[in-house]
Amino acid sequence: AVQDGFQLYLHGFVVSADGRWAVVQQGMQARGRYARRYHWLSEGLRSFVDDPHAAVEGAPRQQPIRNLADARARDARADMLQWVHAGPDRATDALRELQGAPHATHLRLPADHAVHARHIDERRFHATLAAAAKADPADFEALLLTPGLGARTLEALALVSEVIHGAPSRFSDPARFALAHGGKDGHPFPVPTRVYDATLRVMRDAVQAARLGQDDKLAAIKALDTEARRLEGVVAGQGVQAWLDGERRRSWRYGGRTVTWWAQPASPSRPAPTPQPRLPGF
Repeated sequence: AVQDGFQLYLHGFVVSADGRWAVVQQGMQARGRYARRYHWLSEGLRSFVDDPHAAVEGAPRQQPIRNLADARARDARADMLQWVHAGPDRATDALRELQGAPHATHLRLPADHAVHARHIDERRFHATLAAAAKADPADFEALLLTPGLGARTLEALALVSEVIHGAPSRFSDPARFALAHGGKDGHPFPVPTRVYDATLRVMRDAVQAARLGQDDKLAAIKALDTEARRLEGVVAGQGVQAWLDGERRRSWRYGGRTVTWWAQPASPSRPAPTPQPRLPGF
């Protein structure tokens, strides 16, 4: 339902004794070597297809993405379900008409579409919709569970709904930057092990204090996150690439490490002091 160019390859589940749960998924964009994480929390979850993510962490894309899990895509989800119930012929004919081309084995999607340089096999599209219609899904969640119905079929249905009925499903990327601890492959910069350890220490102390009824540190962390989210949309400063370049240059000061090497200063003859990272207020 979320087509942002990242392929999921990791699912982590955490379940508490009282039934609460959290899910962390990781997706990879092979071309750019970027990864992003999708966080799900049972607390406050109203729907698995209507703004279900607690957070999406990673470098946001500049172009809109196909996001059928966005609350603003409710009309698109309902419309897609109607296309399925109408049978495969209507949807296939509508998609073919949108392309402005005669009957062909493959249908080419617009250049600005979320999936680039790919084609939809019309026969497969028709067969998948026929199977979905036979399954008679009661809602969009059931539609997603239809065997054989994948991203390209959903995308084609969303395209038909968007163009013919004006039901939008493309919105700004919900991802937020999450680069504080780098990456073990050195991308976008080596893991700053000292910062990593300091973060763990702060979080561990806050959790242990909360168990004793002293939740002021957890409250401060939540307030810091709220303020950071507010400022993201209004502050201006150096570009992302300039910031990343600076992090790479300074990586050795913070114990920067990858799976194969430790970060070294660019000019060994002029070593800078090694700071001990601290988080304000802790």
